[in-house]
Amino acid sequence: MPNTNSTAKETAPGVMAQAVKEGLLAGVLAFGMFLLYVGVETYQNIDNALVWRMRWGLLAIFVAIAAIGRFLVVGFVKPHIDRRKLAKAKAGIPEVSDEKGFFHRHFLKIALIFLVLYPPIIVSLNGVQGSLKYVDNFGIQILIYVMLAWGLNVVVGLAGLLDLGYVAFYAVGAYSYALLSDTFGLSFWLLLPLAGILAAFWGIILGFPVLRLRGDYLAIVTLAFGEIIRLVLMNWTEVTGGTAGISGVAKASIFGIWSFDVGADNNFAKVFGLPMSSAYYKIFLFYVILALCLITAYVTIKLRSMPIGRAWEALREDEIACRSLGIDTVKTKLTAFAIGAMFGGFAGSFFAARQGFVSPESFVFLESAVILAIVVLGGMGSLTGIAIAAVVMIGGTELLREMEFLKHVFGEDFTPELYRMLLFGLAMVAVMLFKPRGFVGSREPTAFLKERKAVSGSFTKEGHG
Repeated sequence: MPNTNSTAKETAPGVMAQAVKEGLLAGVLAFGMFLLYVGVETYQNIDNALVWRMRWGLLAIFVAIAAIGRFLVVGFVKPHIDRRKLAKAKAGIPEVSDEKGFFHRHFLKIALIFLVLYPPIIVSLNGVQGSLKYVDNFGIQILIYVMLAWGLNVVVGLAGLLDLGYVAFYAVGAYSYALLSDTFGLSFWLLLPLAGILAAFWGIILGFPVLRLRGDYLAIVTLAFGEIIRLVLMNWTEVTGGTAGISGVAKASIFGIWSFDVGADNNFAKVFGLPMSSAYYKIFLFYVILALCLITAYVTIKLRSMPIGRAWEALREDEIACRSLGIDTVKTKLTAFAIGAMFGGFAGSFFAARQGFVSPESFVFLESAVILAIVVLGGMGSLTGIAIAAVVMIGGTELLREMEFLKHVFGEDFTPELYRMLLFGLAMVAVMLFKPRGFVGSREPTAFLKERKAVSGSFTKEGHG
């Protein structure tokens, strides 16, 4: 029987040679990719003429990161992971273990308790006004994308229908709230379900033309639908205000009892004798979107255990086999589009109440791409994985705004938030290389025989773990 250690020593030079080769190749590719985007800087001189200059130092840093990173991955990280997998396989350790630690078993409870206590903790650490940024940017913003991703998960993760125009339902909900509140003076609590219903109606309208489409064709049609909605919002100026948008959107109130309008007699701060601050409204909205996320998760979990949820999963795995079992694929697809769109409408109406302003620029294709990326990176069909992906992606991009210390490394002209999409793309590539089925590579099936067991990503369809 050959010695494992001697075999590893024999193959190590070959691995290192491969690592050096791929590291150099990554450096060359990085140089070509970042030459124009990072290496060249354009600016206006004193004569108001557009000139350019090279930033060789910053370009060298990006190339070095790509080359060294690839060298370390191929030479050290990947062999280490392969050795661990081989050792587990020889020892007979299953890839997915039924034994869970305390944190794993109570993760959802711990996360929920943390979210409930998050605003009071932030207020106690930074004061009422100082908590505004953390509650809004790192709380409400992330939870909005969690809700949107969970809504899209119904369409993409459960039913297997690739939707690239999901932001259209987000826009329908936002503009429904803005227009109806301005025209009829309806309250937030009445318009919230109404916006969801209207978005679900548009989901059904989208569903009918794409009943016979799948894969790339379905993606193209849904992408076109999203762009059609955005162009309508831009050009129907009599109703939507065009590119100027709609401003002065009514704020939400605490069930009509207390208002957050400064001039109102029942203003929340005035009633309780608190100093005037917009932070109270943001804290209230934080708990509203948290409740909406919990409702979305509860409805999704319940639907998965119902016949319609089983039909979605059957449709996702094999549409032909689904039809052969007598499942009505028309109703299955339409319900997936309608329910996913409804959650998008809820999030859109909340977004309008939070911003107080809506415009077509908030509903571009990039938003659909980000939401879809969250679903894929988190693990399609996994609510927990999607929530983690939203925290990492949205929270990470917001965190870049706070990294002013990077200017001491890359120079005073370096603006961290301008590179968020670049880092976002690199993070997506890294996750897809090491976790191709998303952060959560295993999940428990809704249907099981005698005993419920987690299914490893190795035994599920690629990307559907």
